[in-house]
Amino acid sequence: MKLCIAEKPSVARDIAKVLGATMPKQGYMEGNGYCVTWTFGHLCTLKEPHDYGPELKSWNLIFLPIIPKNFGIKLIPNKGVENQFRVIEKLVGECDEVINCGDAGQEGELIQRWVLQKAKCDKPIKRLWISSLTEEAIKEGFEKLKPADDYKNLYLAGNARAIGDWLLGINATRLFTKKFGGNKAVLSIGRVQTPTLAMLVQRQKEIDSFSTEEYWELKTKYRDVVFSAAIDRLKTLDRAEKGLAYLKENIFEIVSFEIKEGKEKNPRLFDLTGLQVEANKKYGYSAENTLNYIQSLYEKKHVTYPRVDTTYLSESLYPKIGGILKSMNFYRELIAPLLEQPIPKSKTVFDDTKVTDHHAIIPTEVSPSQNLSKEEKLIYDLIAKRFISVFYPECKISNTLVEAKVGTIPFKTSGKQILEPGWRAVYAKEPKDKEEPSDKDKNGEEEQLIPEFKAGESGPHDPFIHQGKTSPPKYYTEATLLRAMETAGRQIDDEELREMLKNNGIGRPSTRANIIETLFKRKYIEKKRKNLIATQTGIQLIDVIEDEVLKSPELTGEWEFKLRKIESGEYEANTFKDELIAMVSDLTSKVIKSKGKSFVFEEEKPKEKKKTEPAVKKELQSWEEIQCPKCKQNHLMKGKTAIGCSDFKNCGFKVSFEIFGKKITEKQLMDLILKGKTSKLKGFNMHPQNISEGTLSVSDQNFEVLLS
Repeated sequence: MKLCIAEKPSVARDIAKVLGATMPKQGYMEGNGYCVTWTFGHLCTLKEPHDYGPELKSWNLIFLPIIPKNFGIKLIPNKGVENQFRVIEKLVGECDEVINCGDAGQEGELIQRWVLQKAKCDKPIKRLWISSLTEEAIKEGFEKLKPADDYKNLYLAGNARAIGDWLLGINATRLFTKKFGGNKAVLSIGRVQTPTLAMLVQRQKEIDSFSTEEYWELKTKYRDVVFSAAIDRLKTLDRAEKGLAYLKENIFEIVSFEIKEGKEKNPRLFDLTGLQVEANKKYGYSAENTLNYIQSLYEKKHVTYPRVDTTYLSESLYPKIGGILKSMNFYRELIAPLLEQPIPKSKTVFDDTKVTDHHAIIPTEVSPSQNLSKEEKLIYDLIAKRFISVFYPECKISNTLVEAKVGTIPFKTSGKQILEPGWRAVYAKEPKDKEEPSDKDKNGEEEQLIPEFKAGESGPHDPFIHQGKTSPPKYYTEATLLRAMETAGRQIDDEELREMLKNNGIGRPSTRANIIETLFKRKYIEKKRKNLIATQTGIQLIDVIEDEVLKSPELTGEWEFKLRKIESGEYEANTFKDELIAMVSDLTSKVIKSKGKSFVFEEEKPKEKKKTEPAVKKELQSWEEIQCPKCKQNHLMKGKTAIGCSDFKNCGFKVSFEIFGKKITEKQLMDLILKGKTSKLKGFNMHPQNISEGTLSVSDQNFEVLLS
């Protein structure tokens, strides 16, 4: 019997159906010589400190750093997990061969290997490695099962990553919490989380310390085209006005007119980060939500494996492209021109050297039905149009540069015209603000259509002054933060250069969304519209961390690079672990000896006293000082159950402390008598109906108490 272990029940059902294992059992499917079972994602985790010694349950500086001689794994304490593991353990003992059908990535490999280790598996193991869950892909994958040893380095990298995160997370979190946080709250430190937060805090500080300055620019309009003076911005209005006076005295003259034809390259296929960036920009979806939507589309067989960091396809996929395009019925109008001629095989799309475990995210032959949510449809549309657009011709454009002068002051302007839309035709029907490229120049101004000018022509013009203000750096959004994580904090727009730096990014495509969500949950950051704002708690945390190693995106990127080298067999996992142990030991020694500032929690900060109007005296006015509102001759006096006139027998004025079933305070009664009404009060009870709240007021004629 062959045992297949999938990562979740839904995937196990798809595999079982293809294999003919259709008989349901408790925790698995059986049939045709196969048993197909599943995990629920992680069944196992690294042991916690107290598993190595009960004294380590205590967060005490004397026990740091915690460095286990050998890292062990244990089952996640959960009854459902334990029951499912017993099923897997039993089947592992009975089978002849295990087929690892886990998620085809580093995390999936780690999940399965830990479970098999825990189950003491000594049977031969093979690996199913597929990029989509369609029936065809599953059949093809089982025809080409790989030896488990082919993926040993993938497991070693995943295991090294988990151990590295444990070493730094456990030790640094306990270290900083006990040293700077006391017993108030946990100061959470993480290998990827902390440098990500550091980037947000740095940006926050740049914005907070930014001083806005006014500036003035000289511009002029000639033949309905706006030209800008090619000089530095002017710092004073006086200089700008003198410049304007000069411009009015001189005519406008064209110095040169140049048109260069060029091409706009097609956008690249999506990797996970690129998709998350686009979904955040267009629809405001968080990275985590986008990951959930694309994962659902993958499990519904509509797209290929999503947790990828490449924008290329393997060359072996080329023969299938036509079939995928033909299956995309909803996009027939866009696809028709592509099917009239052979599909181009561009190196910017198909390149085996740029593909490792998986290719870029593309649609499958299984076209979506109506069972998708609105969000899933929008994500699928992004992927589908990007896939179609890469096979269109490049967009042909003309770039126009015009140089001019007014007297001795140089002017210039530029413009762009689309000669042949090429791939832009795919996005022609989208709203303008959702087109793939921006129709604005680098200064954020709308591109102008430039008529033909001739060098030497001149004429009158309309000069004017443009007043502006310098702007602070922009807040990170999830889109820009994901890009910054991808390039370890470097601001890079060029796609090819960004592709080269992916190996040095912080985190992995599949984990970055979780890192951002963790920062939200810890209340280190918050969101205002799309902007990510570092909270005072987050800023303080970064400020108490003096060691740059923990905060540096570049150094964290170097660790990520080493993990990738472990994956490719070029670096030893034990060397990586030893380096982190040395770093954690050094960090512990430094922090324990340091005299940094203590962390100040929000509730400890002195609260500003609110200025309030002195509406009512703290001490109640004496009833004897108040005139009876009915007879206006005697004063009031307080009894056990009511306030009444001192000459009650003749006057008869009395107001009870209980009105309509609610007890009234002296303060409320005093407001009623002196002001004629109370503020809104809750809890009134009147038969035949209950009245929850109302305002007590009085009638002018006989001081009858009314409820309104």
